[in-house]
Amino acid sequence: MSRNARNNDTTRPRKSGAAKNRRLLEHRRRLVALGVDEKKVMQMDHERIRLLIAKPNLIKRYVK
Repeated sequence: MSRNARNNDTTRPRKSGAAKNRRLLEHRRRLVALGVDEKKVMQMDHERIRLLIAKPNLIKRYVK
C-alpha cells in the first residue's frame, strides 16, 4: 500500500475555481431570496456572505 493512499490531504480532490464561483453565486442568490438588497449583496465579501447564510438572524444587524 502506498503512503499517499492513506494520506487524505493528498488524495482528496481540490476545489476548482469554477466550483467556488458557482457556490458563491448560489449563496448570493440565497441572500437575495432572504430579502437582502442585491446591490448590498454584491458589495459584501465572501466571509460576510457565508456568515449571513449560516446565521440568517444576523441579517438585520449587518444589513441596514
